Amino acid sequence: MFDIEDIRAQWARQRPDIDTRPMGLIGRVVRLATIYREEMGKTFARHGMNAASFDVLATLLRSGPPHALSPNQLLATMMVTSGTMTNRIDQLEKDGLVARVPNPEDKRSVHVKLTPRGIEKIDAAITDHVVVQKRLVEGLSEADQIQLNSMLDKGLSSLNRS
Repeated sequence: MFDIEDIRAQWARQRPDIDTRPMGLIGRVVRLATIYREEMGKTFARHGMNAASFDVLATLLRSGPPHALSPNQLLATMMVTSGTMTNRIDQLEKDGLVARVPNPEDKRSVHVKLTPRGIEKIDAAITDHVVVQKRLVEGLSEADQIQLNSMLDKGLSSLNRS
């Protein structure tokens, strides 16, 4: 795999007129995100899920008892289309991890609720997930992590994408 600075050096030789500092920064962020995604994906797979199913189940768990949200509430936390969300919910329901239950405030709609099996599954997965995340950032001191979080927040805010 080519080092990012090697790539920048090649560009400097070919196009000395362009500033490749953003290329270096973005290249590092993308490479790091790819590594993180791959490592977390391994954890999800060990628990029989993927990032998408983990995301839905984790959202329901962290919402607190009764671990139920409307499809629109779930949709608001994820960057997917309603059709994609419906497919995710259908698959999780088929696997016995969630159930569609009547909305207690509006009988015309439903909530998606974790089943006992779903709670057990996501609870085990989140425990392992947090361990993996800790391992992935252990090369950074606590101060580094705070500084990096702050810098990334600043970058997201500058793009209005917090």
